[in-house]
Amino acid sequence: MSGLMLKALDRYAYLFLALIAVLAIVVPLLNLAVPETHPLHVSTYAVTLLGKYLTYALLALSIDLIWGYVGILSLGHGAFFALGGYAMGMYLMRQIGPRGVYGHPVLPDFMVFLNWKELPWFWLGFDQFWFAMVMVIAVPAGLAFIFGWFAFRSRVTGVYLSIITQALTFALMLAFFRNNMGFGGNNGLTDFKDILGFSLRTDGARAGLFIASAIALVLGFVLCRVIIHSRLGQVLVAIRDAESRTRFLGYRVESYKLFVFTLSAAMAGVAGALYVPQVGIINPGEFAPANSIEAVIWVAVGGRGTLFGPVVGAVLVNFAKTYFTAALPNVWLFALGGLFVAVTLFLPRGIIGTMQHYWHRLRAKAPDGDTPAPPPAPANAPANEPAE
Repeated sequence: MSGLMLKALDRYAYLFLALIAVLAIVVPLLNLAVPETHPLHVSTYAVTLLGKYLTYALLALSIDLIWGYVGILSLGHGAFFALGGYAMGMYLMRQIGPRGVYGHPVLPDFMVFLNWKELPWFWLGFDQFWFAMVMVIAVPAGLAFIFGWFAFRSRVTGVYLSIITQALTFALMLAFFRNNMGFGGNNGLTDFKDILGFSLRTDGARAGLFIASAIALVLGFVLCRVIIHSRLGQVLVAIRDAESRTRFLGYRVESYKLFVFTLSAAMAGVAGALYVPQVGIINPGEFAPANSIEAVIWVAVGGRGTLFGPVVGAVLVNFAKTYFTAALPNVWLFALGGLFVAVTLFLPRGIIGTMQHYWHRLRAKAPDGDTPAPPPAPANAPANEPAE
């Protein structure tokens, strides 16, 4: 890719980061500083909804890192998202203390209801915020490392890898539904009160969580961008385009895949941790395979292999979901399926990928432009990957 194109992409990245920064400042201000009667006031509900969209965008970004740039289609990233959410939920449950329904100073209400006599060992330490944040990253990343160690060293690829990632999240969903697992069973974890001593019911706490979600998205975007524009990123794209050839050149393909898969799972865990205090609940339904498939659709709609695309796709699809589930609740699932089919047939590069494709063509045809046309992508490369 020419230097001019790289500079243009850098401008887009700066614009994207600036937009997120402006949202992180303006939205809380319009919520906290502008009276409710003012037409510019942003309601607390809207702040929470936008914050949830940002966590979805971070989840989509984590999927794009492995799917768009390494060719690993994971249909189980919802599991890592949910595990990060449960780690945060366990911290929030420990903060309730004697304010629960049963007034027990240590045990959460569901444990008292089920006649648990003491706190399970895996709940120890979650009364400390720092420990919970370590677990938010370590638990999803650890599971991804173990899973990837066996899967990648066995050279499981393609649709077979997608199937076993989906089987993983389905198995976790069934396990977390059990009451004896110690995670609240079917009801999950809810009735949260505080985070870091601040009541979750206040507008300030909601605004703070929104800002934290925006910061996490910015950090995730920057991290992904640094990786894909480094030598590591070049190797990852080579693995995506020609894995066997990359292996024959002497690269330890399995190690590269394992690293990026583990990092992606950690990002998904952070997204889940920020999601839970904003929605107020985490239950086994978050492990449902349909959630992971829906997240893949966000990436496909926005444009995989673009970084911008997954963010756009996550926000647009979930905004449409919010609207249509209220206006046409019986039609939304059909609309989601139709959207995926339409994107596959008419926008195989996704929204952002298609825009980039036509932009490159226009630049190549410009009479005074010195930007050469991008080289053709390999035959087995994703259709929406901008040529490097």
